[in-house]
Amino acid sequence: MDTKRISATLEEALSTQMNVELFQSHTYLSYGIWATDKGYDGIGNFLMRHSLEERNHAIKFMQYVLNRGGKPTVSALKGAEGDPQNLTDCFNRVFKHEVENTEKIYNLVNMAFEEKDWATWNFLQWFVKEQIEEETLAMDLIDKLKIAGGDRATDESLFNLDKDLGKAEDDAELARNANSENP
Repeated sequence: MDTKRISATLEEALSTQMNVELFQSHTYLSYGIWATDKGYDGIGNFLMRHSLEERNHAIKFMQYVLNRGGKPTVSALKGAEGDPQNLTDCFNRVFKHEVENTEKIYNLVNMAFEEKDWATWNFLQWFVKEQIEEETLAMDLIDKLKIAGGDRATDESLFNLDKDLGKAEDDAELARNANSENP
């Protein structure tokens, strides 16, 4: 009896996304190494913790495909696109990666919808929500750096930003959690 509960098309697409998440993990790790090498230990720590979160996203895709009777395929990963030029470039790249990842998640949602694979569509809703958080987090990084002075920030401002991000939560506050008492 065939117990596979996912189409070959979605199985392949979800495997591809698993590998995208692994690439994201390597990218964040690369940026974290770059930041630490530049003396931004807090920012480096923040980015390296985020690398682990991205790896965990890959594991979610892997486990889902296995649970649906499929077999995910791990492919070779390309390296990150090189070191950022500065913190502005680093944070802008983080945002760009998250927006591109959001588009990939939306494409998977559309595929599941077209196939009427409601289990996969439902599974992907967690990632839709997660990408809102990821984009918000990336925008917050850009905003914090702008407030600190951007590329012309003082050493003191960058020191404080680095210290704050080293202790920062990895999750962004979501609008859906807001209410009249907690805007």
